[in-house]
Amino acid sequence: MVELVTVIVVIGILGAIGTARFFDNDTFTGRAYSDQAKSVIRYAQKLAIAQNRLVFVRATPASFAVCFTPNCASTAELAFAPGGGNSGSAATRAACTLNNNYVANWLCEGTPAGVVVTGVAPGNVFSFDRMGRPSFAAPLTLTFTSGASVYQFKVENETGYVH
Repeated sequence: MVELVTVIVVIGILGAIGTARFFDNDTFTGRAYSDQAKSVIRYAQKLAIAQNRLVFVRATPASFAVCFTPNCASTAELAFAPGGGNSGSAATRAACTLNNNYVANWLCEGTPAGVVVTGVAPGNVFSFDRMGRPSFAAPLTLTFTSGASVYQFKVENETGYVH
């Protein structure tokens, strides 16, 4: 009987912890967006090497997008998502527009509500050259804050390595 009560108490404690984490989406949202941004930057570097051309990343607190020119002004200048489309989330639909029209197949992801991105200035654009080297002179550190969770990654200035 003592063992049964002990098991029930342990299950109750684990259930209380699991339930609290299950309903706190801020942690998962921040980590997921950090991973998406990291993937966008890595893909831009690989695209520059594979296509032997300059590829630009528009990294702002509102979104991360990949283009073939610094201003992303026309459909011909947009890099398309490798899976055929971006996430289509509400934030992405709001941030990834061209002439006020959402572009579903553009490699662009909008920052979800509750996630704060630091380390980039509004309108910040950098590029990768044909060798995959970024255009900035010092390592770029991006920080994603969501609730009490903070996620960071760095893009090295010499090699473009994202970690």
